[in-house]
Amino acid sequence: MSPSPSPATLDAFDRKILAILQKDNTTPQREIGEAVNLSAPAVQRRIKRMTENGVIRANVAVVDPVAVGQPITIFVEVEVISETAEQIESAKREFAAAPEIQQCYYVTGEADFILVIVVPTMGDYEALTRRLFFGNNNVKRFRTFVAMDRVKVGIDVPIS
Repeated sequence: MSPSPSPATLDAFDRKILAILQKDNTTPQREIGEAVNLSAPAVQRRIKRMTENGVIRANVAVVDPVAVGQPITIFVEVEVISETAEQIESAKREFAAAPEIQQCYYVTGEADFILVIVVPTMGDYEALTRRLFFGNNNVKRFRTFVAMDRVKVGIDVPIS
């Protein structure tokens, strides 16, 4: 994927289009054009350019985890023993490959990684911990936080 353009390369039309697409990416280009005062072909060109430039990373359906049998959301802080580039890249690859991990962040502070995980049962989470944490000689410790309620969940990026 191409590097994202700098924010300066996105004009007011691009930002308005992105705001609409973040709410509903199935909005017809004609409707977007009417909302931002551009023709549908101009909207199409802008969307294509922003997709090619990596501004628009994906067009996906946001699925309710409870509706598909994944009702438990867990946040995990992972601290590793060795922070060599090779070890960190290995951890990134392993976490990225686990389908239960929705999000993985390499962070500063006490923890090295923050993971967002969805699972159907705590038994499934225990099996995942054995595979990813207890079975990994570079994991020093991990802390688990089980979500009691999904108060706000979203992927919208504020666009000004």
